[in-house]
Amino acid sequence: MKIISWNVNGIRAVGRKGNLQNVFTNEQPDILCLQETKAHPDQLTGSMRHPDGYFSYFSWAEKKGYSGVATFSRDEVISVRTDFTDSRFGTEGRILITEHQEFLLYNIYFPNGKVSGERLSYKMDFYDACLRDAVAQVESGRDVIICGDVNTAHTGLDLARPKENAKVSGFLPEERAWIDRLVGVGFADTFRLFEKNGGHYSWWDLKSRARERNVGWRIDYFFVSEALVDRVAAASLLTDIYGSDHCPVCLELHE
Repeated sequence: MKIISWNVNGIRAVGRKGNLQNVFTNEQPDILCLQETKAHPDQLTGSMRHPDGYFSYFSWAEKKGYSGVATFSRDEVISVRTDFTDSRFGTEGRILITEHQEFLLYNIYFPNGKVSGERLSYKMDFYDACLRDAVAQVESGRDVIICGDVNTAHTGLDLARPKENAKVSGFLPEERAWIDRLVGVGFADTFRLFEKNGGHYSWWDLKSRARERNVGWRIDYFFVSEALVDRVAAASLLTDIYGSDHCPVCLELHE
């Protein structure tokens, strides 16, 4: 099974440019998770809203042109949630939790904390709510996959310039500590199961043409709960796919 996650920085833009269709055609994912779609489903063309061969699920923000996530699955899902169990975070369209036969899939566009101290606090509260929700599901006996734009680089290996960004949201100690906690309760960063070295990134600043120089951050992840680790066949960054300031990330599971 192949699952791809991609912050598209606008689904309509990558749709018009053909990048989205290329992912469906060339990668043939069983499930495709998108973040930062910036659109209500009614604003999408038919082929973007209902790609051939896939069931479509959306969560969108109350604020137009902001945030938003979408999940496309070859198999119809059992249930869908657009908020965590404490029901405080659904208005920004950042959460899409789909129940599949073998696992729960959390497609999450985590908040950015750079704008203000208030947004950093919101980000940390969001982190905590996500972790509580996921842990509760694991404790109930479910296998869980968390994917999306986490908006934090975990260690110094996950960004090109760690010293220069030590006091920048996205690499703050408290943000990184949340990923430590996630790993500590049994979730595995699947990319790190296969690649232990630095220099591998999923986001680059467009204004400075950082992608050409590979001055980036790895902030897009697939985490799997402990029981799924043995099923992980591959995890990769699809850096040859363009159309956004992020590249897609990919998880492959043994059947």
